[in-house]
Amino acid sequence: MEFDSMYYPYASRRHAVYSKNGMVATSQPLAAEAGLEMIRRGGNAVDAAIATAAALTVVEPTSNGIGSDAFAIVWVDGKIHGLNASGYAPQNISIEKLKAEGYDEMPTFGKVPVTVPGTPAAWAELSERFGVLPFEDLFEPAIRYAEEGFPLSPTLAFHWESAYKKFKDIFKEDIFEDWFKTFAPEGRAPKAGEIWKSPGHAHALREISVTKAKSFYSGKLADVIDQFFKKHNGYLSKEDLENYQVQWVDPIKVNYRGYDVWEIPPNGQGIITLMALNILKGYEFNEKDSLDTYHKQIEAIKLTFTDGLEYITQQDHMDVTAEQLLSEGYAEKRRELIGEEALDPTPGEPQRGGTVYLSTADGDGNMVSFIQSNYMGFGSGIVIPGTGIAMQNRGHTFQLDENHVNALKPGKQTYHTIIPGFLSKDGQAVGPFGVMGGFMQPQGHVQVIMNTVDFGLNPQASLDAPRWQWMKEKVVHVDPTFPEHLAQALQRRGHVIKRSLYHSEFGRGQIIWRNPETGVLCGGTEPRTDGHIAVL
Repeated sequence: MEFDSMYYPYASRRHAVYSKNGMVATSQPLAAEAGLEMIRRGGNAVDAAIATAAALTVVEPTSNGIGSDAFAIVWVDGKIHGLNASGYAPQNISIEKLKAEGYDEMPTFGKVPVTVPGTPAAWAELSERFGVLPFEDLFEPAIRYAEEGFPLSPTLAFHWESAYKKFKDIFKEDIFEDWFKTFAPEGRAPKAGEIWKSPGHAHALREISVTKAKSFYSGKLADVIDQFFKKHNGYLSKEDLENYQVQWVDPIKVNYRGYDVWEIPPNGQGIITLMALNILKGYEFNEKDSLDTYHKQIEAIKLTFTDGLEYITQQDHMDVTAEQLLSEGYAEKRRELIGEEALDPTPGEPQRGGTVYLSTADGDGNMVSFIQSNYMGFGSGIVIPGTGIAMQNRGHTFQLDENHVNALKPGKQTYHTIIPGFLSKDGQAVGPFGVMGGFMQPQGHVQVIMNTVDFGLNPQASLDAPRWQWMKEKVVHVDPTFPEHLAQALQRRGHVIKRSLYHSEFGRGQIIWRNPETGVLCGGTEPRTDGHIAVL
């Protein structure tokens, strides 16, 4: 793959990184180095991914934790594999119960939106199937960071402070007490450069490492979680944890201009990326920063996101299939709706029948695209006492309308925002990519894939480039570097353009591409965060 030399304002800070023997790209330098340490010890890309992910629960708690969900796309020995480690709603919860308690919609925080965390099981399953090093070894850096502490980086400190200011005003009940004990031990958020440590977190990681995650689902940690929710009349139980299993799935794909773009199938929203690319491949794009390019990208995302929110949930609860949504005929029907003016999107009718992301690659051609997240930053606001385990709030995306495809049901997986991506060509791996950040993720995937395939940008330039995010109806946010003349031109097309002051609104991505002829790796890391690429 040849890259254009084109770059954007961020590129003055970073350049694409090249290596041959190993590479780890993620949003925190300490976590990336933890993964590279495993490759140095003789581990592979899977070992590196697990070590990086475990470290991220410590060094970026503003986005993920032990109580997260996870997804992975793994390329090993020339074959692609998908892992869905998203959790289920507790068996003891229902729409009827919540409405009886006075809820009209799923709350954002507290005990109600907590679903079974899948991340510890994902780590254990990936290691068991593909890992080389002993499972315990993979947690040594993360445990060290938690026990000895680490200094906060600037972007991390910014998001931590923002969360603290918000939570101190809204977290008044006893159930949130341990969030403040864990993440604001001095009565405030730690600042950039200050050391933060979490002995309880280190203990929980050690328990997970020595039991291959069994402690979390059926042992000591499960007991502590169960006791906490019983004390607060919650819904999650030890039985829910004991019954949890991850799912190996076949990734889904579309071919975009000769490249296969891979995503995890629903309940994840990765299919939105593929649907948009299916529409966009019907056009020729000769210039990246042009009105026509941005207009068509935005219109395609609007159409496919609207479909996604209408149809995506746990696969066996969907009334349309992935194949139907990705059919060429359906893409053509949706493409016909795109004109010169911005449209108000509505769902089509197919023929029926605050996340962390990391990429790893080793010198043997194995590669991992891995993502884990609590959701909306710190998650539910619940921290299990003495463990540092921050519980996710993924259940927030469930609907309390019994007729909605994503209606809350006991034991059901909800519509999931986190999505790992992977690119291949002619049966050979090009590499992992991802852009974390809630509903920005499929939009970010479309933008970085087009930057790569249509416009020849290297991984760093692809991530540096200005981004946009469709919000609702005709409203589109653009980042601070988005060209003003194009923003005004889009406005004249009927788009409601709003320039954001915050780079973080537009996701945080990582990319590693591999040259199949030489084996040389080329990586890029997100300039909108404290990103880092560790190489061997």
